[in-house]
Amino acid sequence: MQRTERPLAGLIVVDLVKGSLAAIGRTLAELGAEVVLVETAASARPGADDRRRQIEFAVGNAGKHSVLLDLDTPRGRASLDALIARSDILIEDASANADVHLDIGDIRDRYQTLTVLSVSDFGRDNVFSSYQATDPVLHALSSELARSGIKGRAPLLPPGQLAYATAATQATFAVLLAYYNRLRTGWGDWLDFSALDGVSQALDPGFGIGGSATLGGRPSDMPRDRPPRGQLYPIIDCADGKVRICVLSPRQWQSLHRLMGSPEEFADPAFNNTKVRRESEALTQAIAAHFGTMTRKELEIAGETFGVPIGAVLSLEEAVATEHMRAREALTTVADGFGGTIQMSNGALEINGRRMGPPKGVSARGADSVKIGGKPLGAHRQGPKPGRRPLEGIRVLDLGVIVVGAEQGRLLADYGADVIKVEAKAFPDGGRQTLNGEPLSMGFAAGHRNKRSLGLNLKDMEGKKLFLRLAEKADVILSNFKAGTLESLGLGYDVVSKINPEIIMVDSSAFGPTGPWSRRMGYGPLVRANAGLTALWRYPDDPESYSDSVTIYPDHTAARIGVVAILAMLIARLGHGRGGRVSIAQAEIMLNQMGEQIAMVGEELPLTPTDAPWGVFPCKGDDEWCVVTIRSDADWRALNAITGWSKVLGDARLDTRDGRLAHREHIEAALRQWLADKTPHEAMAILQQAGVPAAAMFRVHDLMEQFYFGQRSLLRTESHPHIPESYLVERHSVVSHDLAEPPTRAAPLMGEHTAEVVRDWLRLTSAETERLVAAGVLEPIEEPIAAE
Repeated sequence: MQRTERPLAGLIVVDLVKGSLAAIGRTLAELGAEVVLVETAASARPGADDRRRQIEFAVGNAGKHSVLLDLDTPRGRASLDALIARSDILIEDASANADVHLDIGDIRDRYQTLTVLSVSDFGRDNVFSSYQATDPVLHALSSELARSGIKGRAPLLPPGQLAYATAATQATFAVLLAYYNRLRTGWGDWLDFSALDGVSQALDPGFGIGGSATLGGRPSDMPRDRPPRGQLYPIIDCADGKVRICVLSPRQWQSLHRLMGSPEEFADPAFNNTKVRRESEALTQAIAAHFGTMTRKELEIAGETFGVPIGAVLSLEEAVATEHMRAREALTTVADGFGGTIQMSNGALEINGRRMGPPKGVSARGADSVKIGGKPLGAHRQGPKPGRRPLEGIRVLDLGVIVVGAEQGRLLADYGADVIKVEAKAFPDGGRQTLNGEPLSMGFAAGHRNKRSLGLNLKDMEGKKLFLRLAEKADVILSNFKAGTLESLGLGYDVVSKINPEIIMVDSSAFGPTGPWSRRMGYGPLVRANAGLTALWRYPDDPESYSDSVTIYPDHTAARIGVVAILAMLIARLGHGRGGRVSIAQAEIMLNQMGEQIAMVGEELPLTPTDAPWGVFPCKGDDEWCVVTIRSDADWRALNAITGWSKVLGDARLDTRDGRLAHREHIEAALRQWLADKTPHEAMAILQQAGVPAAAMFRVHDLMEQFYFGQRSLLRTESHPHIPESYLVERHSVVSHDLAEPPTRAAPLMGEHTAEVVRDWLRLTSAETERLVAAGVLEPIEEPIAAE
């Protein structure tokens, strides 16, 4: 029988974080932890006149308990210390403007089993540590902004709070990894987490597998400008709106050709080539004419019938109201902590068929003060024998493909798990494709490091039996196929869990394992269109300027959410000894990370910036840009003092947020003039020194050259015996006192470790292995010649 309680039940977390990174604690609460939000007498929640900030607070803190302490008194300080003493994890706000400042060294000396996560925008003791951040600042410094928008136009800020949301996911993964390590070793860890590190790793990195900036090549080879308009994944008008198509392979084109009635003028085999199709004006017009007579729903049905990837471009309002999202219970309504309610995501995960949404609404301020010291701390559970890395001893069968599949297994392998990439010649991982037939690409090499490859034919009955023998030995099985694929092979959770009750199986798909859309093809561009993100990712003055085509979001984020669930399940398994099933829907991850936007749309609040100036502005140089964001009257006064605008603009109405928004064009014109003779780095330094959140726009190839990234040791170069050049990869997932850096074992060629794996896991003899190879069950391959 599957267990239905949340996996982190019994874990106690003290949460001192406010603002966008509050989602770290909310996710832990959704997974069952008792998360205690400490509010102080000196701090205050947003007032009734600022509903947007109320929504931000509510989305970040749903599911937590609230305690109110006066830390200016001995009693308040003693209460906080008692609470920390009883906790498993402490999430510290390490920013300069934190409500609570702690001596973490002293706390760690006294509570040596405590896992501490210190979070800030830029981490401790580096060149950016005193800087101020906003979501646009993080996009600019991580290089995401440089890839967003349309060639010839200014870079386009991605919508919502995607930077902070993905950073919070990375932080949640890091703290659970450290806590699992604590259960193995008995010692706590101290993590120095930077939001900039997190977004650089988890949103759409320009390094590692599938980084949209690289397009299979080196980041330094990318053009400086943004991609051309509409070149990838075209968006086409139809009878009641727009749809997006992702026709890439010859098979998909032939399916589209049949959907259009097999017009003779496009029957030439030359149209199997993507470039030929893209450059054919006649074909573009014919598709537009055919689609123009059909509705979005009719086109999606036709796509499913003919095997053509087609998805409706929905607004966020339409996306959350679809039949599929209702059937999936993807949204929930909870108390907002201010006497009302908000509509928000019902979590980004399902575990054993149960949604991991907020367990309760937002507590009133200080409502749970009586809980301090009222609940005894559960006994710490001891994990497997400690190794150098926290996941040593964990065995993983990795059936994953492309980016999500690569990243989930890679993160586990980096921290010690024995990850076996199971693949077959007949169905190669699309991530193995290269432009010129090389053995493997730089992206694949980075995304599959530290794994071993097993060539296994799962279409063969004996291959299935062999897989089940491996599954009996495994701790985790990963997959990201269309819903129902493993079940159709006879390898679903119901089958595997009977032979291995401790197994944790994770399936990731576009729309989840249930609901009307569960069998749809899971192309990221279609998921973004169906989830309402594509419609938001446009220039305000151009409704046709869809600009999300080169991003790979949310693939990297989805992988990390999967690993968060795995770690939570491993922690729970130490207590009750059973595994379970985790399901992830990429569309619901997007909704989960657009929580504030969903709540604001539900209350008919605008999604435009809340102050001015707020945006991307040109600087001295060729296609050089600086982000400048004003959050408050204090920021405005700081900007005014630098620029001397009080003498030029001379308008007291600009001293208020409403006044600045009303005169935004006037302010931004003055800002452009001020920036015209400054490089982005000069402007950033001047503005940040005054406390104004600003950032130069970095490109991918800038990252290794920036002092910050060197100080944080975020990246490193690696090499592969079958690739002639070195390539850029993530060095580690978080700055830690105790976690060892990932090793540098080269990514495998297909089937490279087949004989080794079946010997290690199943003790198969050489003779038995040779028989299975001859029968076509095992598929080792010959190694190509190493690169010069």
